[in-house]
Amino acid sequence: QVQLVESGGGLVQAGGSLRLSCAASGRTFSRSAMGWFRQAPGKEREFVAGISSTSISTFYADSVKGRFTISRDNAKNTVYLQMNSLKPEDTAVYSCAVKTTGGNYYQGRSYDYWGQGTQVTVSS
Repeated sequence: QVQLVESGGGLVQAGGSLRLSCAASGRTFSRSAMGWFRQAPGKEREFVAGISSTSISTFYADSVKGRFTISRDNAKNTVYLQMNSLKPEDTAVYSCAVKTTGGNYYQGRSYDYWGQGTQVTVSS
């Protein structure tokens, strides 16, 4: 069983930055790819960023490419999402997830374990 706890969300002005953290329990973390997703009110959940178990490969949604950076520290069982140049359209609940299949990083069905999420609100 894996448990994920996100933190670091909050209210920030447009152009500002936030760093989200996702702390994972379980000894399989270092062998698992991870992803960040977000869901805004009235919208479907969407992929934000993904990272392989060794950090060799990273993946980003076009909407955040160049502004967000995903990273991980396997010694701390934690994955991060550094968000810069935030825009009001980035407002959403951000959740991390463990990728447990060999499927596409960009699709939620490739992930089995999800955190509760942390709210990010960007004011204009």
